[in-house]
Amino acid sequence: MVAPVVVFMHHMRAIVFERNGGPEVLEARDVPDPQPGAGEVAVDVEAIGVNYRDVYERDGAGYGSSPPAIIGVEGSGRIVDTGERVAWVGVPGSYAERVAGPRTSFVAVPDGVSSEIAAAVLLQGMTAHYLAWDSYPIQPGDWVLVHAGAGGVGLLLTQLAKLRGGRVVATTSSPEKAALVSEAGADEAIGYEGFAKAVREITGGGGVAAVYDGVGRATFLEGLSALRPTGRMILYGGASGQPDPLPLASLAPAGSLYVQRPTLQTYTRTPELFRDRAQQVFALVREGSLQVRVGARYALDDARRAHEDLQARTTIGKLLLIP
Repeated sequence: MVAPVVVFMHHMRAIVFERNGGPEVLEARDVPDPQPGAGEVAVDVEAIGVNYRDVYERDGAGYGSSPPAIIGVEGSGRIVDTGERVAWVGVPGSYAERVAGPRTSFVAVPDGVSSEIAAAVLLQGMTAHYLAWDSYPIQPGDWVLVHAGAGGVGLLLTQLAKLRGGRVVATTSSPEKAALVSEAGADEAIGYEGFAKAVREITGGGGVAAVYDGVGRATFLEGLSALRPTGRMILYGGASGQPDPLPLASLAPAGSLYVQRPTLQTYTRTPELFRDRAQQVFALVREGSLQVRVGARYALDDARRAHEDLQARTTIGKLLLIP
C-alpha cells in the first residue's frame, strides 16, 4: 500500500482587510505563503513601509487591492532562493512576512544601505526625486513651497530642493515640526494659516516657482495664489481629501499657471525607469546627501496602531512595520 503524500502548507503572518473602512478593519492573521509564478520570486520581508496610499487602499479610495486582501505595497528583504537584498514599491500584499512578485518589481539594495532605510526611503524618496527633478526641475535660486514639510516626502523633498540650489518655504503644524524642517534645510518654516500671504512676503512679492502639495483640499486653492507667473502647482497627494473642481479659466489671470497631478507610477512605469530612479535615490543616501528619518517602528501585528498614528498627523518621518 502506497502511503499518502502529505503536503504541508507553510503559513506566515500578514495584515488582512476583509472590507474597506477605518484602521479597525486591519487584522493580523496566519495565511498561506504566497507561491511565486513564472518569472516571479519569493522574498522574505525584513521591513515594510507604511504610506498614506495604504490608508487610501484601506478606505477604498481607488488605490491598490480590493478586499479581501493583504494590504501594502512597499518593503525590503531577501530573495528566498538567492539571498539577494532587494526593495520594492509596487508589490501588493506587502504587510506580510513574505511576498511574491515579478523579478522586475524588485530592485537591488546596495551595500551601505540597511534594509530598514531601504524600506523607509524608496517610495517617498523616488516621489521626492521625480518632484524635484521632473515635475518641476528646480533651478538654483528658485523659491519653492513644500507643504507638510515634516512628513515623509516633505523632509526628503526639502533636502533634494536644497541639493538642486533651491530655496524652500515649508509648512508645518507645530513648532517641533518646524524645527525638523529647518534642520532638513528649509529656509523658512511657516504655519498653514494664511500661508500664501506669508509666501508672498518671504519672496518679496514674487511668489514661488512651484508648490508641492500632498495635502489636497485644505491647501490647494490658496496655494495657487502663492505661485509666481507661469508657476507650477503640483498636487501629488490628497491627505485632506481631493480639491474642489478647478475652473481652468482661473489659471489665466493668476499668471498663466500650470497644474499637474502626477503619480510615482507614471515616473516608474517601466522596469528601467524604476531601477534607474531607485538607484539614484540609493546613491544619494549612500553618499550622505539624503538623510532618512525613521519616525517609528511597529511590530507587524501593530499595523492598525501605525495607521491610527499616521492619520492623527502626530508622526514625523517614515513609519515602518518590522515582521
